[in-house]
Amino acid sequence: MARCVVVVLDSGGVGALADAAEYGDGPGVNTIGNTALHIGGLALPHFERLGLGNLTSIAGVRAQSHPRARVARLKEKSRGKDTITGHWEMMGIVTRVPFPTYPHGFPPEVVEEFARITGKVPLGNKTASGTEIIEELGPEHMATGRPILYTSADSVFQVAAHEDIVPLDTLYDWCERARAMLVPPHNVNRVIARPFVGEPRAFTRTANRRDYAIEPPPCLLDELAANGVPVHAVGKISDIFCGHGIATSVRVADNAEAMQRTFELLERVDRGFIFTNLNDFDSKYGHRRNVRGYANALQELDATIPRLEALLKPDDCAIFTADHGCDPTAPGTDHTREYVPFVCLTRHPGADLGTIEGLDTVGKTVRDALLVRAA
Repeated sequence: MARCVVVVLDSGGVGALADAAEYGDGPGVNTIGNTALHIGGLALPHFERLGLGNLTSIAGVRAQSHPRARVARLKEKSRGKDTITGHWEMMGIVTRVPFPTYPHGFPPEVVEEFARITGKVPLGNKTASGTEIIEELGPEHMATGRPILYTSADSVFQVAAHEDIVPLDTLYDWCERARAMLVPPHNVNRVIARPFVGEPRAFTRTANRRDYAIEPPPCLLDELAANGVPVHAVGKISDIFCGHGIATSVRVADNAEAMQRTFELLERVDRGFIFTNLNDFDSKYGHRRNVRGYANALQELDATIPRLEALLKPDDCAIFTADHGCDPTAPGTDHTREYVPFVCLTRHPGADLGTIEGLDTVGKTVRDALLVRAA
């Protein structure tokens, strides 16, 4: 049986969708293209060879008449521009009704119930950048023990707490209980534990983040597991799918560790699906509007491609894709509604496939490799 590897550049969009304005985004949003433009060009020789430059204008990355990979722009069918919606669609779940969002904070009944869970009235309860709100409210949190509650343009209920003030197990318990509390009409798609450390004016978020997603409907991961195909999750994938269909999972601190764990899996597993999320693009650089950081992360990933190719067997496939955009040159700190790349390496010749409807193109490719061809 073949192996499939899907590497998600979390937020690696390649240009505005036609309905971007409905999501508050301008027609010029383009995460990878604008990142390249604003730094005077990217050095991505391996992505260039594969055909990434065919998908949008990327300064420094030329289009290829004969790309090594099968490349396309994928157009999202779901209503949303968030992690859950994007990853779920990859695995065959199309979200027709968007998850609820709270641009003015959560209503009193939600805040009061969360206060009963924690024993303290939360601070914040507004839309905010995660790094900015801990700088703003971190000192009061440390003095009072009151958790920091915030959201964003996405359907998220985020709880920040200092690890020296609220033990991790307590923070996780609060978030698990909040997840159980948040039912329709307040069924946000993720509750996120956001621990941090440090002192005022020098707070730092840690790698101990946990995501508590809404339970997904049956999807490709369940089908793979039912057919004896092991699914190996790297990064926050298991959280996104609530562990459904997943045989093994490993948490990581950053993109470099995520790729290292992916390589280790390729070195030791003979069959199955390796599903990897590279969260730094989104959380460290996209949301923080750090253009140079985003560019460096792309170039660092590009440098790992030869090792990935060397580990692939003849019947394997590897796909680079994304779940949404988060243009670091755009106003604000939110995700952006964009096409996402589909860069698929197989033993077959490469081709420019143009624009394809649906992020589930990723899942269909995986299913074809691991179930249809194996039948």
